This record gives sequence, structure tokens and C-alpha cells, in this order.
Amino acid sequence: MRKFDAEKYLGEGEKAYSQRENVEKLADDLTKRGFDNIVVIGIGGTYDIWHPVVHVMRHHTDLPIYLENAAELIIKKDKNYLTKNSLVVTASASGDTKEILEVVDMCRDMHIDVAGFTKSKENELGKRLDYCILSPNGDCENSYMLFFMLMLRILFNRGEFKNYQKFADQMKVLHKNLLRIREEFEPRAIDIAQKYAKEPYSIFVSSGALWGETVLYSMCILEEEQWKRTRAVSSADFFHGTLELVEPGVPVFLFKGEDEYRQLDERVERFCTKFTDKFVVLDVREFNFEGIDDEFRVICSPMILTALFTDRVATNYELVTGHSLEFRRYYRQIEY
Repeated sequence: MRKFDAEKYLGEGEKAYSQRENVEKLADDLTKRGFDNIVVIGIGGTYDIWHPVVHVMRHHTDLPIYLENAAELIIKKDKNYLTKNSLVVTASASGDTKEILEVVDMCRDMHIDVAGFTKSKENELGKRLDYCILSPNGDCENSYMLFFMLMLRILFNRGEFKNYQKFADQMKVLHKNLLRIREEFEPRAIDIAQKYAKEPYSIFVSSGALWGETVLYSMCILEEEQWKRTRAVSSADFFHGTLELVEPGVPVFLFKGEDEYRQLDERVERFCTKFTDKFVVLDVREFNFEGIDDEFRVICSPMILTALFTDRVATNYELVTGHSLEFRRYYRQIEY
């Protein structure tokens, strides 16, 4: 696979999994401390990665859980739910995301403790956090795994996610599975890139646990890193506007999930099959896991999507477009 070091990838996965004990200890300590609600804070791709975590949690608990955009929360007037009795969790791989730092400082001014994930305890976020968990490389699937471990362990402690131990044990083979799935998918990733990388505009559709990763891929990868014009729309909203843009020659990518919203994805599929000749369907159900039970497939579904599109398709887009995934005009290049 182009630009992919399998040995390094598995090593990074082991390094991330080695944080399990620290994550669980933090979850246990936070549970003992107690809280009235959970406020999860992200922005951009980090917000998108938190989305399926919060989505899954809400299926298992009636505890109030808020997913907040950091830039909005800073200036938001009505945030009475954010108190000393809140459990606030955030993340920034780089540790210098401006809006995340601002919101952490805001919480400190309000005497609210903040737990978070970052690459180093010595970066700006690491220094500010009251509880810091190292996320060694910040890759999407590692972030998903660690975020889910923290939050589902908390629910386990509350008696709400009873199979946490089995879930966490089975995450030990996550990266081996995602490596194999990448290898199986690579010929298709190359084909997709060759057919669609130079398209001027593409539509991306999904629902449920896949929605956050869909936005991340279309916005943080194709828009930011490839300067491609995209439209991400949920399967639920697709029929309230975006369907009118579908016609022969317009690429539509549908990511089919495995949760209760799959029927909405299938409705989009029936429509697009009729009205565009450039229709790509990725059904995460097609990819099997070895050593991970089916009951955890919804949790793992965004990890499949990030491995196949955010990594493999994006890497092959770069080859076709000749536009480096590392090059930016504005993002982190100028003041704005």
C-alpha cells in the first residue's frame, strides 16, 4: 500500500492500546468523584471523532451528555449546564488548537476540571489539563479506541455498559483487523481515486455512527487537504434539498452503517441508483472482524470508514491529483 508502513502502524496501535490502564484508572477516578452531566468539547475533526462516541453513549445511558463545538461554547450565553459538577472532556492531538485551549482556560476560570487527550503532557493542552491521557499519535482509529474506552468504562462503572471488559479486551486486535481490511480494500481505493479524484464536486451521505467520520473526511481531508468541493449531508436530510443536485455525472458517495439508521441509508441508495451514474457505496457491513464480537460492530464502524477513506482513498487521491495532503494555503498558515 502506498505511503503505509504496516509495522509502524501496528506498533502505534500497541502504543495506543497500552494506555488502557491509564484510561480506565482515570474513568474510575472520575466516577468516584461524581458528576451530574458530561460535556464533551471538540472542534473540526476532533468534534467529528467525538460524535459517534456520544452517539453510542446515548444508547446506553440517560445521563445528560452534551457535545459542544469549542468555538461556539466560548461565546455561548446559555451554558448553565456547564458547572463544577460537570465532567468536561476534550482532545487535541497537537495540543495547540486555539479554540480548545481557550475553552479549557474558560473552564479553569469557572473552577471546572477538564480531562483530555493529547500527544504530550508538555504541550500547551497537556499543561492546562487537570487529567491528561496520552494519545501517542492522534490517528483517527487510535482516538476512537481511546475515547470509547474512557466513556464506555464510565458507563460500565454506572452499571450501564456491562460488556465493557470484553469490548476493551477485544480492542487489542483492532489494528490487526484494520490492517487486513485496508489491504483487502486497496484495489478499490485505487479505482475510486482514479475515477473521482479530479471531479469538481462530490456529495457524501451517511447517518448515525458514521456521520461524524463522513464530515471529517469530506471537510478535513477533501476540502482542507485536497481543496475539493464537497457536500456532506445526512441520510435523513438528503431528501430535503440535496436530492435535487443528483443527476448523471454527479458523484455521490454513500456510507452505509449498521445501526438503526441503516434504513435511511438504504432509501438514499434506492434513489441514487436511479439518478446518477457515479454512485459509490461503502457498506461497512461487508468487512468482517476476527476476534471482535458483532455486538461491537457499530462502535467499530467509524474506525472502518476512517481506515478505508480517510486513509486509503485520501492517499490515492493525492497520487492522482498531485496535490500534497500536507499543503495548506490558510489553515495554520496565517492569522484569521
